[in-house]
Parts: sequence; C-alpha cells; structure tokens
Amino acid sequence: MFAFLLSLGVTVGLTAIVMLYGNRRPVGTPLTWGEAMVGATVVFFIIFLIYGVVPHQWLAFADNEWGWRKDKIWAGPDTITEKSFGVDIPITISYEHIRDVIAAGIYIVALGAQIFLWAKFQNRGKTKPKEIETSAFGRPLVKAGGTS
Repeated sequence: MFAFLLSLGVTVGLTAIVMLYGNRRPVGTPLTWGEAMVGATVVFFIIFLIYGVVPHQWLAFADNEWGWRKDKIWAGPDTITEKSFGVDIPITISYEHIRDVIAAGIYIVALGAQIFLWAKFQNRGKTKPKEIETSAFGRPLVKAGGTS
C-alpha cells in the first residue's frame, strides 16, 4: 500500500511542480539546451511513473495485500452474491478481473489527464479574442472598411 501511494504521490507532486513552474515562466521565453534537457528528463520520469510504476504497484498491492487472485470469485454462477443482484449471472467475475479493470482505469485517467495538462500548458498565457458585436440575426456587424 505504501509503495502504491508513494508512487502516486510522487507523480502528482512532480506534475504539480511542473505546472506551477510553467505558469510562472513567461510565455515565449527562449529555452536553453540545459533547461530543455532537464524538462524532458522530468517529463519522461513523470510518464514512466504514471504508466509503469503506479499500475505495477497497484497490481502488486491488490495481489499481495488483498489477495485479489483468479480463485477469489466476486460474482457468478454458484455464488451467494448473485442473489443480491436479482438476476442469474452467466459469467464468473473474479477479483482479478476487478483488479485489472482498475489498472486499466489508471491508464485511462492518466491519458486523459496528460492530454488535458498538455493542452493547458500549451495554451497558457493566451487570451480570448474580443467578441464581435452581432446583429439580431446572429451575424457579425462589420464596418464599411472591412474591420470591426
């Protein structure tokens, strides 16, 4: 449990540090070779943690500490829990399946967060364009010279 939480905490902490540093740094400032190498190394380490170490630590924790193996059945034919669902379950769901679904969920959430954070980092410092006045029909009002 400690290894899983530590790897997740280090990943979140490093990501927060990178985002805080990126928001502090002025947009368009030239990057030195050394800064680029350090940044690339940190980002590679974060990606290594979230896609390699965190899911591995989850699988090891679920296997070793909680005993979520193939022989531990959660629901299916001939189990008491099937009565609580109110329907016959024609498949067997073991705790190993639940463990693997959670591991896949870690990957899915990490990918979504990575896409969101890259977009947020790339769009930092950009301002929204001014809204152009529109007519009652929703068309933009443009002056005779072609400018608004």
